[in-house]
Amino acid sequence: MPLTCRGRVRGQEPSRGDVDDALGKFSLTLIDSLDTLVVLNKTKEFEDAVRKVLRDVNLDNDVVVSVFETNIRVLGGLLGGHSLAIMLKEKGEHMQWYNDELLQMAKQLGYKLLPAFNTTSGLPYPRINLKFGIRKPEARTGTETDTCTACAGTLILEFAALSRFTGATIFEEYARKALDFLWEKRQRSSNLVGVTINIHTGDWVRKDSGVGAGIDSYYEYLLKAYVLLGDDSFLERFNTHYDAIMRYISQPPLLLDVHIHKPMLNARTWMDALLAFFPGLQVLKGDIRPAIETHEMLYQVIKKHNFLPEAFTTDFRVHWAQHPLRPEFAESTYFLYKATGDPYYLEVGKTLIENLNKYARVPCGFAAMKDVRTGSHEDRMDSFFLAEMFKYLYLLFADKEDIIFDIEDYIFTTEAHLLPLWLSTTNQSISKKNTTSEYTELDDSNFDWTCPNTQILFPNDPLYAQSIREPLKNVVDKSCPRGIIRVREESFRSGAKPPLRARDFMATNPEHLEILKKMGVSLIHLKDGRVQLVQHAIQAASSIDAEDGLRFMQEMIELSSQQQKEQQLPPRAVQIVSHPFFGRVVLTAGPAQFGLDLSKHKETRGFVASSKPYNGCSELTNPEAVMGKIALIQRGQCMFAEKARNIQNAGAIGGIVIDDNEGSSSDTAPLFQMAGDGKDTDDIKIPMLFLFSKEGSIILDAIREYEEVEVLLSDKAKDRDPEMENEEQPSSENDSQNQSAEQISSSSQEVDLVDQESSEENSLNSHPESLSPADMDNAASISPSEQTSNPTENHETTNLNGECTDLDNQLQEQSETEEDSNPNVSWGKKVQPIDSILADWNEDIEAFEMMEKDEL
Repeated sequence: MPLTCRGRVRGQEPSRGDVDDALGKFSLTLIDSLDTLVVLNKTKEFEDAVRKVLRDVNLDNDVVVSVFETNIRVLGGLLGGHSLAIMLKEKGEHMQWYNDELLQMAKQLGYKLLPAFNTTSGLPYPRINLKFGIRKPEARTGTETDTCTACAGTLILEFAALSRFTGATIFEEYARKALDFLWEKRQRSSNLVGVTINIHTGDWVRKDSGVGAGIDSYYEYLLKAYVLLGDDSFLERFNTHYDAIMRYISQPPLLLDVHIHKPMLNARTWMDALLAFFPGLQVLKGDIRPAIETHEMLYQVIKKHNFLPEAFTTDFRVHWAQHPLRPEFAESTYFLYKATGDPYYLEVGKTLIENLNKYARVPCGFAAMKDVRTGSHEDRMDSFFLAEMFKYLYLLFADKEDIIFDIEDYIFTTEAHLLPLWLSTTNQSISKKNTTSEYTELDDSNFDWTCPNTQILFPNDPLYAQSIREPLKNVVDKSCPRGIIRVREESFRSGAKPPLRARDFMATNPEHLEILKKMGVSLIHLKDGRVQLVQHAIQAASSIDAEDGLRFMQEMIELSSQQQKEQQLPPRAVQIVSHPFFGRVVLTAGPAQFGLDLSKHKETRGFVASSKPYNGCSELTNPEAVMGKIALIQRGQCMFAEKARNIQNAGAIGGIVIDDNEGSSSDTAPLFQMAGDGKDTDDIKIPMLFLFSKEGSIILDAIREYEEVEVLLSDKAKDRDPEMENEEQPSSENDSQNQSAEQISSSSQEVDLVDQESSEENSLNSHPESLSPADMDNAASISPSEQTSNPTENHETTNLNGECTDLDNQLQEQSETEEDSNPNVSWGKKVQPIDSILADWNEDIEAFEMMEKDEL
């Protein structure tokens, strides 16, 4: 927890849901980063770390953990540590005392995971209790019926390595059985697998297929199992799947999910960040061109947002704005550089490092991004950051002499742990029976390369990679489609003008209704008072009228999209720039519908001061205190606009309204937007932002601690102030870290994002993107209040043709204009620090679960 400067211990912090299943009270980050220390040539630190693991780590805890996460992070970490420990011991300088202790711990953990495989299919349960196993009452697990494909298919490397190291064949046998079952259950016509599967029946629960979350490492482990174990059946399976991926999922440079039974039909219009590993896998496969193309597309997205959002749309807008410092893109960058020798990829790595230092580095580590658009932080630094990100970035820039062993003698697991290739000839008691059935040789010249050699396949000619990248250089910037209205107006000038424009339409005009009828558009009056527009092309008077009707519906959708965009305001940022924060703390703030627009004007910077009265509902009695400063005001007792006028009259240069509902936080509440008072607010010239109670308490605590606190009000977090930071002495830095741990602990705030796909309807009032020009039936809804000559008011719609802005897909709370209660909140007492940051992964999981119900 890099903001609160302490470790996250299961049970001592509020639960974050499934994301906590990686925590088992077994010193996760320490184990996960063991082999990273050796790669970084920190052999003494590695030796000390191994001693700590052996002395302190207990694997017999009454904790329910993820089988998948425990395997790749803990079992893989122990095996990677063991691999490099015996390597160092053989060199004769370090680890001379080592006697396979890490391997014995790995074997103990392996036996603890085996009960998870007690299913009729051989697929493991997704969770297990480290102490009590499965299905016992005290185990509190074993009732699950589903698991993800990657969860069941990402075991073979660690389990086979454990068997080869120890001679206990049971581990490799169980992992092979799970892989065999997944292979047999693939969709035979498409050769694709779904995202989740029933572990008892083998039925696919989610039938969408891609190379991202839920499936990713299944494909990775098929190819790497062949490399490590030398079993041809794994290569044959991978090649069969890869052919299907390139046939259906790959749409260069995009990788889009499809339905396994209808692989020509896209299952979604966005991509998740986990697919960034795939270019690296393609390099291992030997298919360099699509690897370069997809990697370049991802890099353009990163340059747009500084980090790769958890999900982004096909036109490269943010879909889910979080970024937990995932390493997959750095992994692919490393492999592409190894394959091509192109220094361009060193520049990519440099960009990654600069962005990490500039935007994610905090006093106690690197904090995940809650929102890549605002730069706000989350109080988490997952173990994979040290296990993978540090490793790949170091290896990207390292010369051969910088690494104390030959990295080519090892294969990377999905968690970047190192397993020696000599395991392929050790303890080969597992039958190599080819269980791959109905394998057909595929027409792909790359399949001739069973062991791709980069020096042969791709000569170190940087111009080769550059020639592939060049057409994609501006793919993100060029993705903004020309607005439908603009395109249509050009066609109108050529004589195709429709008889009725959407902006002129009135539902009460009989002439307009007659025109609609001619165009095949009918009106349906809904029970809630709204009017729905539906077009049936076959009911139009002629094909030309049907086209006019289609244009009219598209116009109405575009008009509604623009109106919603005008009504929504993106989140803003409050950044503490004074000592000892220096811009490290970024708070997500709600915007105001009045005052200075920070997206169009320069940010406002100043010291903060509390207004008197604190609610700001009357003339300030301390104008000298807020003159030239940013005033802090408490919510309640009067309109927001009135507060703004009072502090502006006192000479304030900006205002921050702090919620009077103690304990409120942007972690758990949607973005709040301050509305005007129903009157003309053009007289308000200063910027106004809203902070929930927990975010506001960070500033209030800082004032109590340091008296003078300077903040930056902006539309997006700015780069830190290097001049001010350089003035800080080392001693003061240490003091400030100790003194302000609580103040900075809560700097990670977020804007909740909701996957909108689950609520798609063919009506304008909900999701107009369902009305595509290719549809023959089109529908739209408008409310009675819209039945005027100016239908630009009160359309409840979503954006159809959203332009390429960094702040799309924002969710906002309805503007509140009512007067607030609870005016007597005491701010004199010490506000408790935030115990933990509540993750929003449950939302994401629910969104994934809704995919089964999703049809275009």
